[in-house]
Amino acid sequence: MRFVLAVVLLAGLDAGPRNSGKGDELGFAPPAPGTYVLQRILRAPEGAVLDMSSQPRRLSRFTSGKITLLSLIYTSCSDGSGCPLASHLLRQLRQRADTDEKLRARLRFVTLSFDPDNDTPEVMRAYADGYLADGKGPPWHFLTTRSRRELVPVLRGFGQDVWVSASGSDEKAGRLPHLLKAFLIDRNGWIREIYTTSFFQPQMVLNDMTTLMLEEER
Repeated sequence: MRFVLAVVLLAGLDAGPRNSGKGDELGFAPPAPGTYVLQRILRAPEGAVLDMSSQPRRLSRFTSGKITLLSLIYTSCSDGSGCPLASHLLRQLRQRADTDEKLRARLRFVTLSFDPDNDTPEVMRAYADGYLADGKGPPWHFLTTRSRRELVPVLRGFGQDVWVSASGSDEKAGRLPHLLKAFLIDRNGWIREIYTTSFFQPQMVLNDMTTLMLEEER
């Protein structure tokens, strides 16, 4: 599968939702784990982030050493096919992974905000409380950045599209139009799959995670 990646920071563009998929309906059975190869797409970017305790960290701390599923969100997003869907699906996947001891030990989940003006570490911690209450499953880290200046290179590295209006009307209304994307990253920091709304389906992602785990065991 070939992907064209580009950061789009556009002025004066009214960008609405791009997909209407629900993320849990694929329409076909995904291939079994280990029967296919996920190619290296590009390196996960490096950058400066803040964890929920306001501690500065390097992003690579959360994108290497384990198989990682990373989503980019902002906490005030109200688009049902956007950020809330991404966080809901990560929670589903975390719960499913908890039933497989071997897979659970090799996974991590990461949620990174692209709204540093509003998503402070304290806000991210409060947001995380709704997803970490059961205390089960692989680790799930909720991160933000200190400023837009530190955020932009990370967005560029991931090819995450975020539209900024010239008038600032979207930001004032609490909206940051964007394309939902989640990234599957191997333990060496390579992005191996990129999911968008239409193909962000739990069984498919779980099979991809298991495929990377089996690859490591060869």
